[in-house]
Amino acid sequence: MNSCANTWQQSLSALGATFDPDNTDVQHFGDPTAELAAAAQGTILVPLLHFSCIEASGSDAKAFLQAQLTNDLNSLQAGQAQLSAWCSAKGRMLASLVNYPLGENYRLMLATDLLPAILQRLRMFVLRSRVTLADLSQTLGHLGLAGTGVEAALAAAGLPTPEMPMTTATQDQVSIIRLSPARVILAAPLTELSALWQKLATLATPAGRPAWQYRDVQEAFPWITGATREEFVPQMADFEKMGGVSFHKGCYPGQEVVARTQYLGKVKRHLYRLKSPVPLSPGEELHAPASPDQSAGKVITCAPSPDRGFVALAVVLAPAAGDLHQGSMSGPRLQAEAVNP
Repeated sequence: MNSCANTWQQSLSALGATFDPDNTDVQHFGDPTAELAAAAQGTILVPLLHFSCIEASGSDAKAFLQAQLTNDLNSLQAGQAQLSAWCSAKGRMLASLVNYPLGENYRLMLATDLLPAILQRLRMFVLRSRVTLADLSQTLGHLGLAGTGVEAALAAAGLPTPEMPMTTATQDQVSIIRLSPARVILAAPLTELSALWQKLATLATPAGRPAWQYRDVQEAFPWITGATREEFVPQMADFEKMGGVSFHKGCYPGQEVVARTQYLGKVKRHLYRLKSPVPLSPGEELHAPASPDQSAGKVITCAPSPDRGFVALAVVLAPAAGDLHQGSMSGPRLQAEAVNP
């Protein structure tokens, strides 16, 4: 960890952050119950240590990414953001991304635990293209704001609010990406995060990663991590319904599989919200009598619920959703609701 990242973590510790055993993520700021309540009905401010960023620069940056990602960068304009995926040749998602242009460059936000492998693999495709791919994790950090007071908190910090979901605004060195009506991500130099945090925290409750993931579940935002890499074609995670796949652009890795899956309409697994009495782990397999010979689903993310128990996002075999279990068919029963019925 470089000195800037270490200083940021020290600042969070001084603010009362409790880190996970690996010292890589903030679990809470002293009162997890209150943080979850604020995530549901108030406004939270979260250090997003589980997000990192790759920057693509050079005269061929746009053409290079256009040939790699599932979405159409030709339709991505300044001031906009885009949900996309990078797939294997078999059409399985290697990563989910939020990408946005910044000047002449493009930024790709993804799960931190995927960054080293994704960056190494992406660089293999550069060949003679005039593009440079850089890991920004040593210089750039992310904060998350979610809830009813997002616009007020940004205004208190002297920052603009992007007008619509999947649009961006930039002021000084801070980029604000609006994911949804009530959620934004701020990308800023690590050296500026402490001062930015102090301004935003005047109108938002500091919270840990579980509170942010609770919002991921509520808004059905399926981030791919190391535990779910290469598990799903985009349609299984409802990516095409979220605008993360273009079926009118040219080729990209896995495009044939993704297109065939779409036009044949043979996807039997889709994104579901779950309620569980026990915690679920990303990548954990789910079971059901309707699918005795194979997994009936796989967990994407899980978070504690303000209403007790846990909530999760999972890709589930539709016929199995009515009688779904954790661990085995005799394990705790889960309530499943299709995100896009």
